[in-house]
Amino acid sequence: MKAIVCHDFGSYQELAIEDLPEPEPRAGEICVAPEAWGVNYVDVIMVGGTYQLRPELPFVPGGEAAGTVVAVGEDVRGYAAGDRVMTSHRPGAFAERVVAPPSNVIHMPDTMSFEEASGFRAAFATAYHGLVQGGRLQAGETVLIHGAAGGMGLAAVQVAKQLGASVIATAGSESKLETVRKCGADHVINYTDGFRDPVKQLTGGKGVDVVFDPVGGDIFDESMRCIDMGARLIVVGFAAGRAAQVRTNHLLIKCASVVGIRAGSNARRNPEVARSNMDVLLGWAADGRIKTHISHLFPFHQVKDAMRVIADREVVGKAVLFRAD
Repeated sequence: MKAIVCHDFGSYQELAIEDLPEPEPRAGEICVAPEAWGVNYVDVIMVGGTYQLRPELPFVPGGEAAGTVVAVGEDVRGYAAGDRVMTSHRPGAFAERVVAPPSNVIHMPDTMSFEEASGFRAAFATAYHGLVQGGRLQAGETVLIHGAAGGMGLAAVQVAKQLGASVIATAGSESKLETVRKCGADHVINYTDGFRDPVKQLTGGKGVDVVFDPVGGDIFDESMRCIDMGARLIVVGFAAGRAAQVRTNHLLIKCASVVGIRAGSNARRNPEVARSNMDVLLGWAADGRIKTHISHLFPFHQVKDAMRVIADREVVGKAVLFRAD
């Protein structure tokens, strides 16, 4: 089988496509033939060696895929050859055959394409966990979502609307903001000109109840100046490259809290909560209420191009690889 292999941490331009032995499912494992693979910012920085998880070299990158079950190991129940599923990995997804335990394999809704499914789990699971368990977002509250044109950001916009919140979303260009608006945001702001004053105006001077922040750095710092009493700030990542230093006096004055969330850790520590979250998300997806937005599609062998558009911040929503036989 073909697989994408990282031999040394550094540039994604050094990734290789190689022939590797096809895996056989052991007891408690499922073997899947992916038809599509979601490419994430995490994949880019993991290959670069700057992510908190540094796999042993060489390794196959990739965190999520979607395809068809081809074989199941002993003691596996509820899955059979031919089932359409999405899978998650830490890492190991970027291959023509993958194996995973049942906890990392989810049946896809019939209405979802492989391409949509391959970019669904990581973004929507993080958005839901962040807003519900992290931010305790309630219907009628106002949430400020940064990086709203990214895969996680667009997922957060859609999830927040399903929860009954009013959404203020930020992104860095008018074209990106137009897509964010089409995905349900009530208000959009180009953050390059700052966002504190527009947020204050939109909230009648009060500020927002929840901040969803995958960006960090200066964006987090400015967010601290446009929150209401009792606000919850959800730290999802540091795409800006700098982890913010929280000023506790501001938290004290606003009776606010900062919560860091990691959906993968939540799934490992609280599997029942993660399953319940995903059940809600899959129900919404089956009803057409939420959907993966894909701006860039590449054949499998063009993984470097997929990582380049992510690194260059050209992607709106998700970049996805597809099987090109």
